[in-house]
Order: sequence, then structure tokens, then C-alpha cells
Amino acid sequence: MSDAWLEEIQWTEDGLLPVIAQQYDTGRVMMFAWMNRESLALTVSEGYAVYWSRSRQRLWRKGEESGHKQKVIDIQLDCDADVILLKIDQQGGIACHTGRGSCFYRSLENQQWTNKEPVLKDPQEIYQ
Repeated sequence: MSDAWLEEIQWTEDGLLPVIAQQYDTGRVMMFAWMNRESLALTVSEGYAVYWSRSRQRLWRKGEESGHKQKVIDIQLDCDADVILLKIDQQGGIACHTGRGSCFYRSLENQQWTNKEPVLKDPQEIYQ
């Protein structure tokens, strides 16, 4: 099988691609992460999100520790071919390592960041 589709992507100088994960049925943005060629190819072949962890410098299968996997419904490339939108089904309803549904849970109010969502599950219970 050809991987010519990977050549159409405008990777960063360090071989990465920004990825937005969006819940497919609600449109809610769940998280932002990075992929490299290998993680994107694995995502396509496995049907679940595989990212590149810049902090750990390794592949990171979303949910490998928490069990909160992201089943891929659709993969979309933007007009400049430099950002991927993953339409996913977030298993377990928790995308954030803080135990919240989305990583985007803070809003700027009166020049202060305010938490707008509750913790659904204590992270210490998730990551034991």
C-alpha cells in the first residue's frame, strides 16, 4: 500500500504535525497534540489515535495508561496541508489528564483563568 498521502502533508522542520481531536457527534474540541509520520500511519492502520509525545520523545497511544482511547471516525487535512483534524469517539468521556472531559476547560474572565468544568474522575484513580 502506498504512503504517498503522507508526502502531501507539510510537516514541521522537526517532522511533526499539529492535531486537533474533536468529538465527532458534538463537535467539541477535546485536545491538541502532535503526530509524526509513524504515529499518523499507526492511527490510520489501528483506527485509534496514536500521538507523538514531545516531552517523552516517544509514541503515545491515547488511553494506554488511562483506558480513555480515541476511536478515529474521520481524518481531515486542512487547506494548507499542515494541520490534521481527528474526528474521534472519546471512550470513557475523559480526554484530559486532569480527569476532565476536554483539555479546554478554562476560560479567561476578568484577566484570570477560570475553571469551567468539573473533574469527572480523580487523576490519581486514573493513573495508578
